[in-house]
Amino acid sequence: MTVWDRPEPPTRPAPLDRERIVAAAIALADEGGLEAVSVRKVAARLGAGPMRLYRYISTKEELFDLMLDEVQAETLPEEQPGDWREALRGYAQRTRQTALRHEWLADLLGGRPTLGPNGLTVTEATLAAFDGLADIDTVMRAVETVSSYCIGAIRREIANLRAERATGLSKHDWQRAHGPHVTRMLATGRFPALAKAVYDGTDVDAETSFTTGLDWVLDAVATKLAQPSA
Repeated sequence: MTVWDRPEPPTRPAPLDRERIVAAAIALADEGGLEAVSVRKVAARLGAGPMRLYRYISTKEELFDLMLDEVQAETLPEEQPGDWREALRGYAQRTRQTALRHEWLADLLGGRPTLGPNGLTVTEATLAAFDGLADIDTVMRAVETVSSYCIGAIRREIANLRAERATGLSKHDWQRAHGPHVTRMLATGRFPALAKAVYDGTDVDAETSFTTGLDWVLDAVATKLAQPSA
């Protein structure tokens, strides 16, 4: 039985429910990452004993499932997308923005599918955008392909943000600090392709990089969908 299937216990002696527990856990995670979340810390924030929380959740993993499902509400479209491409692009962009608001989300993306109401609604809306376009296996591979790109790109961006905070160096500060070493290595002539990228390539921001890569992946999906079924 999942956490969503189990009824909540009575709120006596003090008001307590999963909604308040999840909100407190998300607040802790927003402040200090998933490592800042524990049943004891959530209970302390709510002014309750830790054992009371175990009447609402069985494990910390269940709590993470509830947290993930809660923030997935932020990835839902305000209205039904016009087509599959708009649906996938919108979902990808909203997921990125949600991860920038809740960086810990990057650590939970890509695991087993969430079975909460928001997660199921997101999946339903995404699959429904492909209605009648292709067989379900093709649709699933298309969604998985875009999802894999998004997860990888989002995790890289969040990792860079965390590195900036940990080192106190921005991307450009880090590049300047390591510039002499890179220059010496490129001067050996052993890395001509890398040298071309460093000296001739255009440096773009994270949002531009994400959007460009996403459009390329969507173009590839469109090409596949246009091919006749075998």
